[in-house]
Amino acid sequence: MGKVKASKIPIVDSEVPTQIKNPELVRERRRQIIDSTVKLFIEHGYHKTTTRMIAKASNFSIGSLYEYVSSKEDLLYLVCKTIHEEVQNAVEKALSDTDQGKERLAEAIRQYFLVCDKMGDHILLMYQVTQFLPEKWKVRVLVNELNITDIFINALSSLSGTENFPNLDDKILNLVGHNISILGQMWAFRRWYVQRNFNIEEYIKIQTDFILGLIF
Repeated sequence: MGKVKASKIPIVDSEVPTQIKNPELVRERRRQIIDSTVKLFIEHGYHKTTTRMIAKASNFSIGSLYEYVSSKEDLLYLVCKTIHEEVQNAVEKALSDTDQGKERLAEAIRQYFLVCDKMGDHILLMYQVTQFLPEKWKVRVLVNELNITDIFINALSSLSGTENFPNLDDKILNLVGHNISILGQMWAFRRWYVQRNFNIEEYIKIQTDFILGLIF
């Protein structure tokens, strides 16, 4: 069975300028800044969080911070990109490591939901404050969201009609792909209900059974 391939979405983005030439150092330092920024945005709100607060929480000087990002908007966009990169890497690995059709999809769903659990604060923040991004970043965030959904659509397409996997038409492929994407993120943005009533393993089992029930 062929492996589903999708382009990587790196955190180091040419549209977010940096004065540092070492890509790995940029990736490491930006992730440090991003994780600190998420906590501040959630605690104080996007508008009340200053770059000085971000620099202090990240153990950077203001001057050093601006070597990696130029604005809060850049950071907010990079938060969104970090989510997409984590999801993409985890799902692609699951798809390549599991051979059987139904089990392959179930493992991809599982890994995706685990990333949504690990990055719940990041996902919640993305939905709360994406509206404050400049238009060019809003467009890119939407594209990245669709790229994640496309991973599942492509996986379903590659499995459709193979072994004991049923044939799925394009409408069903797209609907199930979007369902998987949203149900994973729901663990974060509906946490006030679902995490009060289920642990992550229970949630994964119930939602995986639901998704597979749409297909089999």
